[in-house]
Amino acid sequence: MRQQPEQQAPPVQRLRIRYAKRGRLRFTSHRDFSRAFERAVARARIPVAYSSGFNPHPRISYAGAAPTGAASEAEYVELALREVVDPGATQGVLDEVMPEGLDLLDVVDTATSPKGALADLLTASEWIIDLPATPEDAAAAVEAFLGAEEVTVSRMTKKGLREFDARAAVVRMSAAPREGGSRLQLLLRHGTPTVRPDDVVTGLERVGGLKVGPEHGGLPLLTRLTQGVFDEETGTIGDPLH
Repeated sequence: MRQQPEQQAPPVQRLRIRYAKRGRLRFTSHRDFSRAFERAVARARIPVAYSSGFNPHPRISYAGAAPTGAASEAEYVELALREVVDPGATQGVLDEVMPEGLDLLDVVDTATSPKGALADLLTASEWIIDLPATPEDAAAAVEAFLGAEEVTVSRMTKKGLREFDARAAVVRMSAAPREGGSRLQLLLRHGTPTVRPDDVVTGLERVGGLKVGPEHGGLPLLTRLTQGVFDEETGTIGDPLH
């Protein structure tokens, strides 16, 4: 008879971490980040808790990861621990061993943060999208997008090619001039399937005639500014850590 695996003790503390993807590290995938983070946890000797079973793994939960190629100032991960630690000190030692461009911005004990699962606290996000398009073209495309009842786009997923409405997820969007082109401010409501900012750009091409891509001056640059609980009454996004 196969021997039963040792049962791990339950975690005694959970930390929620906000981190940024900056510069060249915007091109790291979620899998790349998870590997780098787990190595950093090991190097920093953080007392991470492990799951039970024949193949124990560190109890690290990721939620709301930005797509590969997007920069972000609001990515989140939750870490379960087998010993109680100081969140501030943990932030310092972990940040020292993380690759440059993957920067820890805040670490809090879940006991002092909003109640609920981390994924349930990430219901919307705010983005900026830098485009090479002229301000006039960008504004016209935004107006056409917002005026449409539905904007159907398609994207390849793990389950194959899927079509979905990108318009329904957009709470608000505006365009403004910037040096060398235009900047869009975008607030996206999270749902199923998840509508990403690049899906919105596809929609702007489809219904607004926006021209993007290498042949039109360059690719759009996506940056997430915030992520958290969306307040329907105020139209704002709350901090999921505080």
